[in-house]
Amino acid sequence: MIQDKSLGRRLFHILNYTLLIITSLLCILPFINLLAVSFSSSAAVSAGNVAFWPVEFTTKAYEFALTGGDFFTSLWISVKRVVLGTVINLALIVLTAYPLSKSAQKLTGRNLYMTFFIITILFNGGLIPTYLIVVQMGLINSIWALILPGALPVFSMIILMNFIRGLPEEIEESAIIDGAGPMQILTRILLPLLKPALATVGLFSIVGHWNSWFDGIIYMNNPKNYPLQSYLQTLLQSFEQIMLKSGTDYTQLLSMMNARTGRAAQMFLGAIPILLVYPFLQKYFTKGLVLGSVKG
Repeated sequence: MIQDKSLGRRLFHILNYTLLIITSLLCILPFINLLAVSFSSSAAVSAGNVAFWPVEFTTKAYEFALTGGDFFTSLWISVKRVVLGTVINLALIVLTAYPLSKSAQKLTGRNLYMTFFIITILFNGGLIPTYLIVVQMGLINSIWALILPGALPVFSMIILMNFIRGLPEEIEESAIIDGAGPMQILTRILLPLLKPALATVGLFSIVGHWNSWFDGIIYMNNPKNYPLQSYLQTLLQSFEQIMLKSGTDYTQLLSMMNARTGRAAQMFLGAIPILLVYPFLQKYFTKGLVLGSVKG
């Protein structure tokens, strides 16, 4: 293969790499600053001396995160929400996308069903009607209030449906000739082929459940039932009160850490789980997203 080594091509590569490096730094530097603040002393942070390296290194903010407040209670609720929510999301996505991947000749009313789902993307139920339904179903203060209202992500369902439509029809026809039924075709033949697409929509669900904080605020009456992101949101407003209620000497605690270092430590701890999940799904992510967007 002959490579284009013209001046214009080289300038294009230089511009591309420069933009990518700048974009990467804009994404990474705030996170490094957060980490540096979390490991710095209260005085150094208050004086504004911390940029991208800890000043007067201390782990007091992390010790407080591990022992004070409700951080681990909220973390456990978030873990349960992500696991249950992602499993339910994927199950409903697969069960909906597979029949809708058929043509209108094979599935009666297919266009009507698709119109219905598209409408739900353009016009959702609204905050107050959704809240009233959750109340009527007795889900308030329950983890199911965080999962069931978004049990079927329609956008992810469309990605998976398009991925299935991109598979050769001969695969399914061969299975039918061998006597396989629809569920056997779905579970034994299609699901192994759907790994890239399932990883993509699964990552969407994981990140969506992990980052969601507003529904925890409105559906949970007791702050002890908040998922992690809702709990972290309350820290932005009342971290000093959490330090006062921790049972330790407030003056001594304030000399070693302040609200800013404490918030930074708990935000960093809260981001670790999702950072650990992404590398395992990364190899499928781009492939699944591109393949799922080929057909409409």
